[in-house]
Amino acid sequence: MNNTKKVILADLNYITENLNPELSELSNKRLMIAGGAGFLGYYLVQAILHWNKINSDKAPINLVVYDNFMRGVPDWLEELRGKNNIKIEKYDVIDPLPKDMGDFQYIIHAATIASPIYYRLYPIETMDANVNGLRHFFDYCLQQKEQGKPVEGFLFYSTSEIYGDPTAENIPTPETYRGNVSCTGPRACYDESKRYGETLCVNFAQQHDLPIRIARPFNNYGPGLKISDRRAIPDFARNVLNGEDIVLLSDGAPTRTFCYVADAIIGYYKILVRGQNGESYNIGLDKPEISIRELAERTVQMSRELFDYKGKAVFGVSDDKHYLTDNPNHRCPVITKARQHLEYNPRIGLEEGLKRSLLWYAENREAEDA
Repeated sequence: MNNTKKVILADLNYITENLNPELSELSNKRLMIAGGAGFLGYYLVQAILHWNKINSDKAPINLVVYDNFMRGVPDWLEELRGKNNIKIEKYDVIDPLPKDMGDFQYIIHAATIASPIYYRLYPIETMDANVNGLRHFFDYCLQQKEQGKPVEGFLFYSTSEIYGDPTAENIPTPETYRGNVSCTGPRACYDESKRYGETLCVNFAQQHDLPIRIARPFNNYGPGLKISDRRAIPDFARNVLNGEDIVLLSDGAPTRTFCYVADAIIGYYKILVRGQNGESYNIGLDKPEISIRELAERTVQMSRELFDYKGKAVFGVSDDKHYLTDNPNHRCPVITKARQHLEYNPRIGLEEGLKRSLLWYAENREAEDA
């Protein structure tokens, strides 16, 4: 078994072991994952199929994946086409929903661009997906409720970017912090459309009693995040695997906590099934908060152990003049609410997560644009 298969199997076992009560709630139900071809879709989708496989004595979860496939269908998803209990459809959430889509009990709206490099290239499409696409889903939820076939759980992927650049007294950052965000800067298309998306979520949940829940992801990383994504960890992995020095395109001072994707996926499914209506939840790791410079040094050290890497971390300058504009200086969540409401308990630390990620990247170097 190669390293990719070992990492994925370990992650899927970990996810399903920690989600058995929640995924059992989805048994014999239909689940839609919109944006299922993206980074988070990689494990959102595979976790469902893995649960079905190891729980063959139970009624399966029936999964439908929607995506616009604007960069093609990824190989891992194409390989699942025709498998039992999964249907893969091309659909762009900014368009009206298909009339023949049928009844869904659970819906995950993860259909958006999340990499700053790429959402700044497609700002209007980013806003349309986060706002107009969300409204299409809520109209569907209202229709289903009126017909006596209500949706039982809806998850909207918001972002920790709604907090902008938090003030010192709001680090770590709780869900109650209202944010320090530019409404016109180069990141605003993403940040502000997510903020408005949350406003839609809260008001539809309150006014129409819909089971809408909100996730605020904090710096997820790991398998499925393409090496071409242009975020820090895949950038560093690309440098390492090309035998180059790791290049930091800043002074390396901004700090982050990084949450391995397997822990994040557990949090997202817990919100979908157990979250309170109209509530938002920070999903991430609350420690350690480290600088990007330290992240680079840890990547160097881990790569030396894994690959006998000879490079080092160096400083460079991005050709993109807006690369650092409105880049937050700190990003660290308070996750007390998720711990208390959902029994969310992330356990994969940065060292182990970084190791798994680098092993996965070593065998997944060929990637479409993120």
